[in-house]
Amino acid sequence: MLTLTPLPGIPLIQSGDDLAALILQTCEQANLQLADGDVLVLAQKIVSKAEGRLVNLAEVEPSTKAVVYAVETEKDPHLVELILRESRTVLRTRPGLIIVEHRLGFVCANAGIDHSNVAPPRTDEGEKPDDEWYLLLPEDPDASAAALRARLEAATGARLGVAIIDSHGRAWRNGTVGVCIGLSGLPGVVDLRGEPDLFGYELRVTEVGAADELAAAASLVMGQAAEGTPVVHVRGFPYPLREGSLNELLRPRERDLFR
Repeated sequence: MLTLTPLPGIPLIQSGDDLAALILQTCEQANLQLADGDVLVLAQKIVSKAEGRLVNLAEVEPSTKAVVYAVETEKDPHLVELILRESRTVLRTRPGLIIVEHRLGFVCANAGIDHSNVAPPRTDEGEKPDDEWYLLLPEDPDASAAALRARLEAATGARLGVAIIDSHGRAWRNGTVGVCIGLSGLPGVVDLRGEPDLFGYELRVTEVGAADELAAAASLVMGQAAEGTPVVHVRGFPYPLREGSLNELLRPRERDLFR
């Protein structure tokens, strides 16, 4: 049986915080022992915050290209410059929105840069008062997941998976949904081609985006607003754990009919 349990008591994360130590501490407080086959799903925000991916717009100098796109999209040119820096190419624009191919390879809105639930970094004097702080996606989410998994496995002796998720829109449907942007120790895609269906027919094209399905389920448990549950423990993941990467989930440009 698949069980998803949000870990309670995760504090507000600041740059440099030890996520592995916090997760282990929270598991102990919740009387939860990590076991072989378990998966930890983390919201991208806490990974980015721990890795210091905060940027102050006041420190960003807009390029000429950013100024042009800012006029088209009615966005702050400083923010547009950040979006361009995090992107390979701009695919579509409209007022209030820029769709890009992110430097990590996936297509998303505004390069995944976020302003919600982003507090200013703390200094020796307390929080900086400037509220124009934005959060970038992790530099390398697969590497972030792998490092966290290594720490957790070393501490527990269990064979684990780790997924980092974010909320993305979709080309054909309204509403955001949780998707996986980095993973370690679990499959991104499960290939069922060659397997029989209920009636014995051989599946010809079925490949399951298992990491994205898990991300969507975990996102429901995490919530999208002020719930404060950015880590979800998963037990009963229905596929064998193995090494995996974000690249499995990315459709090659030459096979993408929507670009």
